[in-house]
Amino acid sequence: MITIIGHASDSASTLPGYDSCMDVVAMTFASGWASGLNAYATVFLLGMIGRLGGIEGIPAGFERIDVLVVMGVLALVEFFADKIPYLDTAWDAVSTFIRPVAGALIGAMLAGANGDLLPMTMGALGGVTALVSHAAKAGVRLAVNTSPEPLSNIGASLAGDAALVTVLTLAIAYPVQAAVIAAVLLVATIALAVLLLAQIRKGFIAFRGWLATR
Repeated sequence: MITIIGHASDSASTLPGYDSCMDVVAMTFASGWASGLNAYATVFLLGMIGRLGGIEGIPAGFERIDVLVVMGVLALVEFFADKIPYLDTAWDAVSTFIRPVAGALIGAMLAGANGDLLPMTMGALGGVTALVSHAAKAGVRLAVNTSPEPLSNIGASLAGDAALVTVLTLAIAYPVQAAVIAAVLLVATIALAVLLLAQIRKGFIAFRGWLATR
């Protein structure tokens, strides 16, 4: 069960209103969605919250100094790469093999740390959610890259960064509400990708041309 430790009294209080299984499922879904946007930032943020916030239920491996340093550096690299048109798409292409695996590992480790659900089940939930989130995000960003100015790309990237931090931070205290927000954002992104399908095709052709000049 995810619990919050009171630093003053050193006593633990469980999250109000939800049983532990629901908490873990919701946390897995929210972190899977976030992993589809930026897997490194997801692990880094969870690790920092667990290490500095006195949170039980966060996998201990995320809180290790070496893990935090590596994830922090990679998250910073992705932060800047994601703001550059077409470089962001190249990064997304490579991340197709990373983000779903990260989502699956986070889900499995959350289940293992809380001991309430089968790690394989939560791993599948986290991995599938991350894959769908990644695909929708990558598609929309391809469409955004067709814009002649870079501000649209930067704005879309910053919006994703803000959503990731907000949802993961909220998920610590209110995992179900955070999962609902993540689900709404995921559905909205999928719908937007469908609406922008023609622009996505155009963006893909432009991306191939960009690659050919490299």
